[in-house]
Amino acid sequence: MSDEPFGRVITAMVTPFAEDGSVNYEVAEKLAVHLVENGSDGLVLCGTTGESPTLSWSEEYELFKVVKQSVGDKAKIIAGTGSNSTTEAIAATEKAAKLNLDGSLQVVPYYNKPPQLGLYHHFKAIAEACPNLPMMLYNIPGRTGSNLKPETVANLAQISNIVAIKEASGDLEQACKIRCLTPPSFAIYSGEDALTLPLLTVGSVGVVSVVSHLIGNQMQEMIDAFIKGNNQKATAIQVKFFPLFQALFMTTNPIPVKAALNLQGWDVGKLRTPLCELQLDLLEKLKIVLKELELL
Repeated sequence: MSDEPFGRVITAMVTPFAEDGSVNYEVAEKLAVHLVENGSDGLVLCGTTGESPTLSWSEEYELFKVVKQSVGDKAKIIAGTGSNSTTEAIAATEKAAKLNLDGSLQVVPYYNKPPQLGLYHHFKAIAEACPNLPMMLYNIPGRTGSNLKPETVANLAQISNIVAIKEASGDLEQACKIRCLTPPSFAIYSGEDALTLPLLTVGSVGVVSVVSHLIGNQMQEMIDAFIKGNNQKATAIQVKFFPLFQALFMTTNPIPVKAALNLQGWDVGKLRTPLCELQLDLLEKLKIVLKELELL
């Protein structure tokens, strides 16, 4: 296994909102503590699942502060400070670095579709601006429109504080190639819950997870079983919770997971537009899965 700079199970945490649409920092603190006490080695704040496109930088900065204060050193706190503007990403990351967080998550620039050389210089500039803050790259071509190729990842892995990638291309062959081209110290994390176990077989160390809001301990158990060579147990956990992996992505993330948390009694509120509430027919399907897995 490679190094685990941020642990094995990292929850991409939702951002709770109050009735008036403002960030509910009180619930965010409580949820963060709950997640850390139930399987999460780390938390990504203000990523896709945290509805970062509709958060202001000031809201994000406050969220970093309150969660860090509530969790302390019990888990790694990773700030989602990526942008499709290099200058903006640097400014946000520099500000977050002053809070003594454990890392930053840097998404591939979206919409403007830079070539591989542009992507390399984008991430290199951010890393060099914040040399003491470990960086996790985030490749999710389905959302960004660009794929960060293994050869580019390998070049970036030579920069000392670029230590990991959240690989959400859905391409096992690509993940395998990244593993072949990068040193063992460079960590690959699955960016998709359903592919956590398959990616472990090609050298990943864990997952940046959505489903860990609900089954963080079980995700830890699955990874631990695989590492200890108990593939039968790991597969059984994967198969048991596969319906949940599917249910939480039956429509755009984080719509289903917020619905699930609200059903469990977590007052995480609604979503900011242009995202919308889970449709009633899908909500009923989600309830069935949660009840069958005794999560309600």
